[in-house]
Amino acid sequence: MEISRSSENTWLDVSAPVHSGMQHWPGEPEVLIDRIADMGKGNVANVSVLSMSAHTGTHMDAPRHFFKEGKDISLVPFEVLIGPALLIEVKNPQRVDLSDLMDYDLRPESRVLLKTANSEKEWFNMDFSKSYTGLSASAAKYLAERKVRLVGIDFLSIGTYEEDEEVHRVLLGSGIWIIEGLYLKGIPEGIYDMICLPLRLIGSDGAPARAVLRKI
Repeated sequence: MEISRSSENTWLDVSAPVHSGMQHWPGEPEVLIDRIADMGKGNVANVSVLSMSAHTGTHMDAPRHFFKEGKDISLVPFEVLIGPALLIEVKNPQRVDLSDLMDYDLRPESRVLLKTANSEKEWFNMDFSKSYTGLSASAAKYLAERKVRLVGIDFLSIGTYEEDEEVHRVLLGSGIWIIEGLYLKGIPEGIYDMICLPLRLIGSDGAPARAVLRKI
């Protein structure tokens, strides 16, 4: 997927393209986009039906994803979804550790996006592998201590495969909203304007989203 960087004022689409057969989390349904009405077959319009998890491609997690009485995705504040975000490029290919975050001025209410080795390839077109780069539990606790408002990462899940549940519980339990499934290839470290809007799915634990960045 090509990303245009023609000028500093260009909005950059950092969403994974959603298509039939794309990578999905083990145990969740395969992604299917099927046309149930087709003008090429004599119908007056084209109509598609979608079959996928709420956690497909680029998406957001709500507290209800891991907490029975947590807020659902329709309740995420716009103040979380729109505003400046710090994109951090993480060199460690195994995980995002506490040491990878310590040198940054992470203030309360900030938005943090993590670019890892996942973005070196089109992960969404590949088979699932447990060896993706994710956030460690110690790093998640640090972000919670810093009281950031949002954390995003460039894979289907925020935590490493081994610590995924703990990482989610630490972040969501601290009121931190999560973006997963970003595609950050070609996007350098820095501060960006960010817009990430999930679908307004009432009662849902998450929702697909479109995310864009613009260099500040």
